[in-house]
Amino acid sequence: MSIETTEFNHNHFIFDRCDTVELANRFGTPLYVLSEGQIQSRCKAIRDEFLLKYPNTRAAYASKAFLTMAMCKIIEKEGLGLDVVSGGELFTALQAQFPMEKVMFHGNNKSYEELELAVTNNVGRIIVDNFYELELLGAIAKTQNKKVDILFRITPEVEGKTHQYITTGQKDSKFGIPLQEEIIEEAVIQAMGSSYINLIGFHFHVGSQLFERESYIRGAETAIKLMKDLNIKLGFVTKELNIGGGFGINYTEEVTRPLHYFIDPIMETIKDHCKNVNIEMPTIIIEPGRWIVGEAGITLYTLGAIKEIPDVRTYISVDGGLPDNPRPALYNAKYRALVANKINEENDQLVTIAGKCCETGDILIWDLMVPKVAPGDILAVLNTGAYNYSMASNYNRLPRPAVVLISNGEPHLMVERETYQDLIEREIIPSHLIQRK
Repeated sequence: MSIETTEFNHNHFIFDRCDTVELANRFGTPLYVLSEGQIQSRCKAIRDEFLLKYPNTRAAYASKAFLTMAMCKIIEKEGLGLDVVSGGELFTALQAQFPMEKVMFHGNNKSYEELELAVTNNVGRIIVDNFYELELLGAIAKTQNKKVDILFRITPEVEGKTHQYITTGQKDSKFGIPLQEEIIEEAVIQAMGSSYINLIGFHFHVGSQLFERESYIRGAETAIKLMKDLNIKLGFVTKELNIGGGFGINYTEEVTRPLHYFIDPIMETIKDHCKNVNIEMPTIIIEPGRWIVGEAGITLYTLGAIKEIPDVRTYISVDGGLPDNPRPALYNAKYRALVANKINEENDQLVTIAGKCCETGDILIWDLMVPKVAPGDILAVLNTGAYNYSMASNYNRLPRPAVVLISNGEPHLMVERETYQDLIEREIIPSHLIQRK
């Protein structure tokens, strides 16, 4: 969402036809707010620019960006699959009755219990990351007398241009099977020789928040070479190639690329290279997450303490911070924000937005221009739909915020606000610590 396309009314910030000040008053703050319409718009772009444009393609939403049962329902309605990375995400999809045949299960260290849950519920694809997982999965499938469809995650030895903590395709990575011949060939041989494993193809992911397409193209070229080599040496035919997601979005000054900016050259590369090496083009799968939901969300806060340090800085504190948005502390992530109840007033004051946690690093935004503000004003931080709610914690024993979904201009509670009671709900005081009178 860009400020240029934002609506304003009565000096208030209007988000997807809803007055954000009224939302803050009604549901409290901090508050996550998501636009169903904007999520639907991105899903439509995936259909128009990928699924309907190119045959033999599929798309799955990378749910680690943001997942609730309601989000599962939106994604199902939009006709996409679901990419999960844990038993918790898979359980959420199960509770939402998401079609399991459209689920892809990722992760570099899936537990026995997680794999058992996946096999029991007939998950569509399990993305196997290593030999240990391959053996574990084979044993579980044998116990249940099932043949499980898998892809191998490979390490394409490609570095995406992004923060080092969210690049994943480099050679030195915790993710994926290395491409040394003796390693990847042995993995394929083991899979092909199993009565309970059906190896369908490969998956790679080069990183997150990417704005260039060259790393995807290099990754695809590497994968196709592997496909050709394995076909010649082992007779293995690759039926599916999953090229991941990671398409970048706007946070401050970045320009969100349309999907076709990435997809068209990638598909052209895959088509040409498959033709050149005389192999059949496999089904191509993408897994956008942030690109679908990131710009569809905002976070509302109430301003509190104001601390002016003459000739140094003015700190404006909000009633949330690091627990509901750890990205600035983790990745030095940058955000834009608006004072939602003073939207038409001149931004003539430079301030820093601080969170309320007992951490010096709990700063949401450095150097933000705002109008003259006071405690009780509402701050709207833009483009927080991805990796905010999903990474939220209870640090400093702060309850996690509620989540509201805007649908056709009407707000609907998606996740209830946690209470102090929720924080201690699962705690037990051992009997020897209870003082008896």
